Amino acid sequence: MVFSDLFFLFAFLPIFVVCYLTAAAVEKGNTIKNLTLVFFSLVFYAWGEPTYVLLMLACVVVNYLMGLAIDKARRHRKLALGIGVACNLAILATFKYLGFFATTLCDWGIPVPVRKITLPIGISFCTFQSISCLGDVYRRESPVQRRFTGLLLYISMFPQLIAGPIVRYGTVADEISNRHVSTDDVAEGIQRFIIGLAKKVVLANQLSEVSDQLLANGLDDLTTAGAWIGITAFTLQIYYDFSGYSDMAIGIGRCLGFHFKENFNHPYCCLSITDFWRRWHISLGSFFRDYVYIPMGGNRRHQAWNIMTVWFLTGMWHGASWNFIIWGVYFGVIVMVEKHTLLRSRF
Repeated sequence: MVFSDLFFLFAFLPIFVVCYLTAAAVEKGNTIKNLTLVFFSLVFYAWGEPTYVLLMLACVVVNYLMGLAIDKARRHRKLALGIGVACNLAILATFKYLGFFATTLCDWGIPVPVRKITLPIGISFCTFQSISCLGDVYRRESPVQRRFTGLLLYISMFPQLIAGPIVRYGTVADEISNRHVSTDDVAEGIQRFIIGLAKKVVLANQLSEVSDQLLANGLDDLTTAGAWIGITAFTLQIYYDFSGYSDMAIGIGRCLGFHFKENFNHPYCCLSITDFWRRWHISLGSFFRDYVYIPMGGNRRHQAWNIMTVWFLTGMWHGASWNFIIWGVYFGVIVMVEKHTLLRSRF
């Protein structure tokens, strides 16, 4: 289920709104509202593959226990953090990268069984948000979530489950149990959702028709003008598609009292490749910066290695194939060259 589906717009969302408003009328606090949001989030998640709800619940259990262990432990906090992060990455590697690793080994002459595993929806976003929760608690930037349903709400919240943005735990930790919605929040949230829906349906979907017709069969039979039109259409399509989903997620979150951070900042108005990636998918870039780049040493030591590591992981995050890995390394080289020659600015 995606936000632009008619079923979501005319069935799921209206039913959710009615139930959520009923919960708000029954109780002034957020307990019943949170339970309602959790229920509909699990239904939303189960719509694609019901059995993977159990996987999500298991993931939340692990992160809940590790979060409590990090908060209570004095001497072994780092161990608890390491176990929690390792479990999250193991789940991600199993479902997203196991087939890629097995296929690569077969290509290298090492016979291993290749199993096709259906990819759970939003698993990359769920994993990174889980790691964000553990990291923020470990660094004492946010209090541990002592309610299991509170952590389940954070990880499974349907507005940002499919296409982000990656919501950092510290951003919504307090709003999970203490949030208030004003009429301005609702008005701005609805407006933002409509803008995002228009980006997706009116612009992205139509641009995809143009790019598919021109680029689907390659560039061999295209004129120069046709190639430029197709490439331009595809460039705008991926922006309006991705930013549209982010706008819709931010809008729904705002109506519920959650303030998600911006994920795009006019990336095509950039002045350099480095500037572009600071404006595009901001939540992903800031995640790698704060949880990988800076802990590895950031600008202080082994900067070139740190940049290439981040961009290698960025490529891996976007897809389990050598194309994405090469794509990530390619941009890593460009960013590193810009940093040491053209820009000399911070990462």
